Amino acid sequence: MLEHSAKPQVSDTADWRGFVALFLTVLIGVAVGTYLFILLVDPYGIIPFSLPIDRRIVSISQRFMYPQIVRSKRFDSLIIGTSTSRLLDPQLLDKLFHVRIANLAMDSAMAWEQKTMLDLFLRTAGPPKLLIVGLDMVWCDEHADQHRITFRGFPAWLYDDNPWNDYLYLFNYGTLEIAARLIGYHLGLYPEHVRYDGYEVFVPPESQYDPARAHANIWRDKLPPPTVLPPPLTLADLNKLEFPALAWLDEGLARIPSPSLKILAFMPNHVAAQPVPGTHAAQALGECKARIRAIAQRRGAIMIDWDIASSLTSNDLNYWDTLHYRVPIATQLAKELAGAALSGQEAADGTYRILVR
Repeated sequence: MLEHSAKPQVSDTADWRGFVALFLTVLIGVAVGTYLFILLVDPYGIIPFSLPIDRRIVSISQRFMYPQIVRSKRFDSLIIGTSTSRLLDPQLLDKLFHVRIANLAMDSAMAWEQKTMLDLFLRTAGPPKLLIVGLDMVWCDEHADQHRITFRGFPAWLYDDNPWNDYLYLFNYGTLEIAARLIGYHLGLYPEHVRYDGYEVFVPPESQYDPARAHANIWRDKLPPPTVLPPPLTLADLNKLEFPALAWLDEGLARIPSPSLKILAFMPNHVAAQPVPGTHAAQALGECKARIRAIAQRRGAIMIDWDIASSLTSNDLNYWDTLHYRVPIATQLAKELAGAALSGQEAADGTYRILVR
């Protein structure tokens, strides 16, 4: 009886082993097939044996998708910056400056991220014909060397020159989803998210502009100005201020020789976002701008400042919120940028200042 009862146990064990073997075989097959699909579609444009298809930007992950714009070598010029520069239309700038420019500004891009993008362009495409750096407070952050990335993370492996480490990061659900979207785009099932030169109108359509809502967005968190200003910072205090990102800016500009055109442009934040005159924050910003001005003079760059109190930055009707101006303002900025850089055209209404020409 004991021998007779042991036989089913052997059979059950064999069945279980067979099930496990089949399960593992299917699992490995699916994994290999999925990985092969990702490598062939190659949504980031980094695999040498991938399919020869047009890779459009079908994801909002700018930090992941923009390196392929650089590696395409379709562009000889670039914009770096934060969202305050993203509405500058490359197609308009192409006509104004006679270049092929990509807008590689990214939402909330820290100075180190912008520096890394510029490094990639210089190594991959060479010195740009035109570089526009959309400046704002991230370049004047006294802790920029610590505040290198945001909560979004940053895929440094997409920006280095080591092709082998790319394979380690591709096998994940996020990459699979973007690869599937790219196939969906070619099948007419999924739209292009960002134009291939990096341009995207990320603010709502102009038809949805609501002046009352914009006013509320601009002034909602604005504190009243201090009734008593602190004693001004002394020259010694100003000299002690450290802006780590400016060394990166200086080094990047030094790598771009003439006849390249280099433009440093402080973007027009609404006055509600600008520091109150006379405060330590305003003095620190002024010191940072002075040091950037010295860099521009040393490196043969043009410096233009829209980040001042003016009829542009004090008019709520020009903005969606304190940082993001409307599309017609972006068109105006592009034209003024070209006029100031190419012919030294000053602002008749005082909306910008040419600090270095």
